[in-house]
Amino acid sequence: MTDTVTPIAPIFVSHGAPNMILHDSATRSFLAGLGGAMPRPKAVVSVSAHFMATRPAVVVDPRPETVHDFGGFERELYRMQYSAPGDPVLGERVLSLLGEAGLDPARVESRGFDHGTWVPLKLMYPEADIPVVQVSVQPRRDPRHHYEIGRALAPLAKEGVLILGSGSLTHNLHAAFGPLGGLRPMTEAAERWVTDFADWVAEKVAANDVEALIDYRARAPFGGRNHPTDEHFLPFFVALGAGGAGTVIHRETQFAVLALDAYRFAA
Repeated sequence: MTDTVTPIAPIFVSHGAPNMILHDSATRSFLAGLGGAMPRPKAVVSVSAHFMATRPAVVVDPRPETVHDFGGFERELYRMQYSAPGDPVLGERVLSLLGEAGLDPARVESRGFDHGTWVPLKLMYPEADIPVVQVSVQPRRDPRHHYEIGRALAPLAKEGVLILGSGSLTHNLHAAFGPLGGLRPMTEAAERWVTDFADWVAEKVAANDVEALIDYRARAPFGGRNHPTDEHFLPFFVALGAGGAGTVIHRETQFAVLALDAYRFAA
């Protein structure tokens, strides 16, 4: 008898500010319930906006540390740890898949979990008992390149591995601050230019219009205003490429301009 492997749908989540894990919000509650709402993966491949490289870098570290890659937050946040193991064997498989696709991956022997990885995973899988392999984004490369990374990794979803893109549906941090320099209220109503963009993404994902999404800077309303730089949206394209047709599974906007939507794509 052979074991039956349950395919795991690729996911894109918006990880929010590092201290989201400390404060009640709709997005925190969503992430805290997400792990239990889906089949348990045998491992996670995390593509975080905070792991940037010039090539697709793959971490093969068997025991990644927890990296507190931020400043100015509550002391409690700096004491938090996420002790999930790495998976060097899976890391080598990821390197092989990316290499076969002509994507010129690089092996990283040692790198800890940045907050784009450990904040959502600490909420999703607080026991930290699922192995995690990290893959970088390449900010100098376009969404199509990241979509192709996802396509290369797609076989892993059929093998029970969760491909997790972690970034932000919108990420104009400058606009999150008011005219006097303070952060806008977390519950302030969303700006129209943010909701128009989020609605457009949801519509194009529902229609499986991959080409429009890849060309979002030219086709989406306020594409460049919502993403002055691409890095926080690039994990979305990895998840998109790894799966089939998708659907929005969570929506919230904080500080008037940070859309924290999440998507699930077919395995």
